[in-house]
Amino acid sequence: MSRILDVKGLEGGYGTVQILHGIDLYVEEGEFVTIIGPNGCGKSTFIKVIFGIATHYNGSVLYNNETISNWRTDQLVNNGIAYVPQVDNVFPSLSIFENLQMGGNSLPTKVLNDRIEEALDMFPDLRTRVHDLAASLSGGERQMLAISRALISKPKFLLLDEPTAALSPLYQSQIIDKIDELRDTGITILIVEQNARLSLSKSDRGYIFANGKVVHTGDAKDILNDPEIGEYFLGNKSD
Repeated sequence: MSRILDVKGLEGGYGTVQILHGIDLYVEEGEFVTIIGPNGCGKSTFIKVIFGIATHYNGSVLYNNETISNWRTDQLVNNGIAYVPQVDNVFPSLSIFENLQMGGNSLPTKVLNDRIEEALDMFPDLRTRVHDLAASLSGGERQMLAISRALISKPKFLLLDEPTAALSPLYQSQIIDKIDELRDTGITILIVEQNARLSLSKSDRGYIFANGKVVHTGDAKDILNDPEIGEYFLGNKSD
């Protein structure tokens, strides 16, 4: 198994405000990897630095053994990386179908339509509403649309920033299950997630961030079953 992402000593943030302090992290091809940690620990910033929308200071970021820290976002997308942000991830004034078209507006029409069909097959709840405005969707449906649009570019590596935030427990489970199913299509997953227990239950490995650093990493099952980690990071407070 080869490493699709290999990050060493990553420092980054926003402008002159440093958030990340030497992150080491890797993702093997075909894996589902979850990043957890308290609010403000740098989880989302890490994803944004990888995708080129937060500032990279130092450290190496390799994608398929190629340095990508100076790539534009369109270069990242064209080379198989897709990113789904936590908020502002759909165009509310456009229909579901128009949102999906925006995911591949440079593609030939037939190719684009075929990929839209594949995305709707993955999220059939959207199919009956393709002409509805995205503004009319529930939070869970918006996340489905955001992920669907990311799939239009046929990514090999999908970065997701808290896709279940503020959703009902039912939608949280549905979204994580669908993300897990994407691995069957050959997509590698790196996810930042507030619902640590749910995401880790589907993951191969996990990383715990705190204060802009990795404080623990290991197999997802080991993290879930570690009582000390459970108390502080998974909400399993002892009586």
